[in-house]
Amino acid sequence: MATFELYRRSTVGMCLTETLDEMVSNGVLSPEHAIQVLVQFDKSMTEALEAQVKSKVSMKGHLHTYRFCDNVWTFILQDVMFKTEECQETVGRVKIVACDSKLLSQ
Repeated sequence: MATFELYRRSTVGMCLTETLDEMVSNGVLSPEHAIQVLVQFDKSMTEALEAQVKSKVSMKGHLHTYRFCDNVWTFILQDVMFKTEECQETVGRVKIVACDSKLLSQ
């Protein structure tokens, strides 16, 4: 199964990367093992989101910018209202990065 490296820029992904860098710098972990950990992180995040997230969210806002490059869509939205069954929240600016899930199964 192929994966994207999207989740490495999340808070958890950044903390993991920083910790692995520190471990490599201190000689606790080899660079090869650090890369294996990151690849496993990518796979685990993809699998967890597919299997465990069941919530649906609708959003409405103003499209500021969009791009499509290397089969990846990037949208920047402003004044976005997110709605779930339980609540609604308005956010000033949101960046959405979306990839075609069919590419993961190739």
